[in-house]
Amino acid sequence: MLEAAIDIADEDGLDALTMRRLGEALGIEAMSVYTHIANKEDLLNGMVDAVFAEIELPSHSDDWRTALHKRSESFRDMLTRHSWATSLKDSGTNPGPATLRHHDRVLGTLRNAGFSLPLTAHAFAALDSYIYGFAMQEKTLPFTTEEETAAMAQIMLAQLAMADYPYLAELTAKHVLRPGYNFSHEFDFGLDLLLDGLERALAAEAEA
Repeated sequence: MLEAAIDIADEDGLDALTMRRLGEALGIEAMSVYTHIANKEDLLNGMVDAVFAEIELPSHSDDWRTALHKRSESFRDMLTRHSWATSLKDSGTNPGPATLRHHDRVLGTLRNAGFSLPLTAHAFAALDSYIYGFAMQEKTLPFTTEEETAAMAQIMLAQLAMADYPYLAELTAKHVLRPGYNFSHEFDFGLDLLLDGLERALAAEAEA
């Protein structure tokens, strides 16, 4: 049932996920769906837990930075596959075992690396805010491929009054329109900046 619900949300968004649509996908009456779930919130909680299970857990064999970099990439990939999940962040009041296991492993990775409890809380919030924020920004972009990006940039450049917006025009003409530009590549740059900052904060705590 969860797989069918996720397929519907992936294809047409959460608004398309109704009990009738889910029942049709499963070959049962809409009311029969409620023999498997309590309500719509129960279904959404289950879907969130199912997609959280797709995220690579930080490995005990990696150092903390490598482990969290891999986890962040995997998290962002999951949100790209299931863009509807960005709107359900922390919306559930009953997180499932995969979600809890995921959060606990991230916290444990930071604590075992020597992060204090307050710094662990700061790092956890900063990383997840960045990942979710980047995924939400990507979701709203009017282009997905390099070709679409270049075409959109050309349209923007043609409409820009360069005297009024010189820096925006410069960025568009000399950076976005360069061969191979892809907005998604900005993710790693920002993630490394964030991990660099956490590394410095950890070192400062150790010295103190």
